[in-house]
Amino acid sequence: MPASPTESYACSSLRLRYQEIRRTSLELTQSYTAEEQMLQSMPDASPAKWHLAHTTWFFETFILSEHLPGFRPFDRRYKHLFNSYYKRLGSHPYRGARGLMARPTLHEVQAYRSSVDQEMERYLDTQEPKVDLIELGLNHEQQHQELILTDLKHALWSMPLRPESALTRRELKEPAQMKWIEVDGGIYSVGHSGDDFAFDNEEPRHEVLLAPFQIASRQVSNREFLEFMDDGGYKRPELWLSDGWDAVCAQGWSSPLYWEQSDGEWKEFAYSGMRQIDPQAPVCHVSYYEADAFARWSGARLPREQEWEIAARRGSPKTCGAFLEERREDPQPIGGAIEQWMGNVWEWTASPYIAYPGFVPSAGPTGEYNGKFMCNQFVLRGGSCATPHSHIRPSYRNFFAPAARWQFSGIRLAK
Repeated sequence: MPASPTESYACSSLRLRYQEIRRTSLELTQSYTAEEQMLQSMPDASPAKWHLAHTTWFFETFILSEHLPGFRPFDRRYKHLFNSYYKRLGSHPYRGARGLMARPTLHEVQAYRSSVDQEMERYLDTQEPKVDLIELGLNHEQQHQELILTDLKHALWSMPLRPESALTRRELKEPAQMKWIEVDGGIYSVGHSGDDFAFDNEEPRHEVLLAPFQIASRQVSNREFLEFMDDGGYKRPELWLSDGWDAVCAQGWSSPLYWEQSDGEWKEFAYSGMRQIDPQAPVCHVSYYEADAFARWSGARLPREQEWEIAARRGSPKTCGAFLEERREDPQPIGGAIEQWMGNVWEWTASPYIAYPGFVPSAGPTGEYNGKFMCNQFVLRGGSCATPHSHIRPSYRNFFAPAARWQFSGIRLAK
């Protein structure tokens, strides 16, 4: 039975979205050498080449191998080699050893992507493609696009020979004045609603009881964080959680990641090298511990994730920061006096990453996607300059360990 016009249109739209997202991943890496794309600067990060292969593995493993009759894998060894953490699919290489994968070469990984893309085109010509799985694969790839950028930045910064310095003076803009937004207490519904795509950890939608609170209209700036540093913020144990103070002492933290001081001036590392810090831009690459200490120093606190979501959904005029589509290297100041939500930097919340009431992981191996990580992590909200704009929404729940700093993570205050 042929597909209806509605089904054909939906499939055509999905095909275009698939092509665009897959093309974007290659565009993000095309200016880097094969050697740079193989770098793994720490166990938490992965080589760009691995990201390109793993996102391809997802489509091959969960869609083509299961749902395309007559499909033959590009290389049967890849099922093990590019498995990230799906235990139900068998063993996988140690995460910290991904930088040892000189084989397959970058050229072979690109051939792998091309082959799977051709097979996906053939699959999309079938009458009933698994739209939910394809959407999961596309959103999965968008997550890895952000990881490609954050992991490459850490790798370039870690190299003995970094990119050439780009210490040119930039036009500095005044940020929006920080205002305190009053939000009434009451019973609110949080979580994803509607028929569009969402990850399983955004559901089910449920009600929460919130006390009245205030939340800042924008993210904390570099200038404000410098004031914290100048006031001995990294030397005052009374401001820090116990684990956070241990991290400060063990790691020697004295500033956000990628900041370095020379000739009495703080500079930051960008993809093109060291450059002047923009004091008006949102502070970035800080851990949960640093965000919490800054909030304590400020006489405020971090918002709970439910507070953040309710405030972000309010109907007042608001704007967004930078997203991946703009191809900016870093967060951008928000001018004027408008509220700013979404984009620029992920914002740490005070909420541990746990399941919503009634959460049930998906059946099968894809059920391992989010639920298995609901331990020892904190929720971040809002997206960053490395997040695709089409990928983010107010209900989106990102999560990282509290000591993580290599992501584009920043701070918003609450009271």
